Amino acid sequence: MKQFKKPLALTIIALAVTGCMQQQEKFPVSESAPEAEQDKMAYAFGSTLGEYVGETLERQEQAEFVLDRELVIAGFVDAIKGDAKISQAEAEELITTMQTQIAEQTATVIGGKAQAEGEAYQAENAKKEGVTVTESGLQYEVLQEGPEGGAQPSATDLVEVHYHGTLVNGEVFDSSVDRGEPLVLPLNRVIAGWTEGVQLMSVGDKYRFVIPSDLAYGERGAGNGQIPPNSTLIFEVELLNIVDPEATEEETVEIEAKQ
Repeated sequence: MKQFKKPLALTIIALAVTGCMQQQEKFPVSESAPEAEQDKMAYAFGSTLGEYVGETLERQEQAEFVLDRELVIAGFVDAIKGDAKISQAEAEELITTMQTQIAEQTATVIGGKAQAEGEAYQAENAKKEGVTVTESGLQYEVLQEGPEGGAQPSATDLVEVHYHGTLVNGEVFDSSVDRGEPLVLPLNRVIAGWTEGVQLMSVGDKYRFVIPSDLAYGERGAGNGQIPPNSTLIFEVELLNIVDPEATEEETVEIEAKQ
């Protein structure tokens, strides 16, 4: 199927492998790790699919969208045998419909929960001493002040930052701090909460931002489900530098020339 999306294809394959492994007469469960290199490769392939499908199933369950696993396996096996009971054209149409329904369920169930949790968090956070709420709804708190007279960026500047991003439940979805490497980014090409918030900072400052979903990723979410729809995001951001674009381009040329 040309239109069949790779992640979904992997999911169905993984479901089939998972289900078939339960039929021990054909696919016995390993009692110990294989030793031969090619056997290890086979096992690694299967375990990778297993991890992927586990995460996918968990997301689907959270969205209250459940497929009959036995029918998924049956469709996979029939196709392998060349005996699919549904035509390719009909299957593609059904897959498209399914993807739409999953997206709608995710927005309704997971997005609704994230929105309620986010609004409750914002209401409590706004009461904290030291927290300022802007006209847009962005909340910020100064954690550290840089040297007096530090430069402030504009919306079109490149900035170098360290950041740590979490959901309201504390789950980390992205962190340059954890990676140990700051990020350089253009302020006019990030979420609205960042564009507004970082412009309030001076070099050397560290702020904590609570960003409502409409200033973040809104109804679409991000990160393949890692950031659910309608999520309020929390960022601790340290502004390290305002970067000269020309210097960055020159550095890039030099690095490429050495390769």
